[in-house]
Amino acid sequence: MANAITLSRFPLLVLIVLLLSSASHGAHVAAVPLVVLLILLDTVDGLVARARGEESLLGSVLDIMADRSVELVLWVVYAYVRLVPLAIPVIFVLRGTIVDSLRAVGVRQGTKPFGSNTSRLGRALVASPVMRTGYALAKVLAFALLALTAAVQPAGWASSRIAEPGTLWTVARAASWIATLFCIVRGVPVIVETLPRLMSQSNNSEQAQ
Repeated sequence: MANAITLSRFPLLVLIVLLLSSASHGAHVAAVPLVVLLILLDTVDGLVARARGEESLLGSVLDIMADRSVELVLWVVYAYVRLVPLAIPVIFVLRGTIVDSLRAVGVRQGTKPFGSNTSRLGRALVASPVMRTGYALAKVLAFALLALTAAVQPAGWASSRIAEPGTLWTVARAASWIATLFCIVRGVPVIVETLPRLMSQSNNSEQAQ
């Protein structure tokens, strides 16, 4: 059940991209609640997995796969229509590539993606319910406000810069940077703890040979 909820986010993501890239004002309005639903499903699948005892390595991998797809695709779309600076999707791509590559090694060794951190601080920043929920809420706010900003723009706005950003867009951009900060803060412990461990394992392997 939990994995089915996770996988349902992919077709929903495609629908949202089509709506946001459409020239129809109604499509932009329709995208707003769907964006909120898309992000909230990340919390829902986790709650369902814990309630039904369906937590597994596969579930963790699918969860991260869906999260990363949603993040990257939406940030790229919002950057494409000039609602956020290009720096934001670039940061998410770099962080995602580095962290997911390091986590992949642990997955091959049977470690869950969120179980790669051994320090108390690392676990608190990466895997604690508070940080994961806070990150999800930050993305909900950012993505929803950006979608709402798109919804209130006149037809043809995506082909030119927004003439009058206004309070809504300012708040949306601020929320976007807060979500980006969450992204960086939650990625640093994975890099700091996992990379030295892998280097040590590599050196020990070479010495053994």
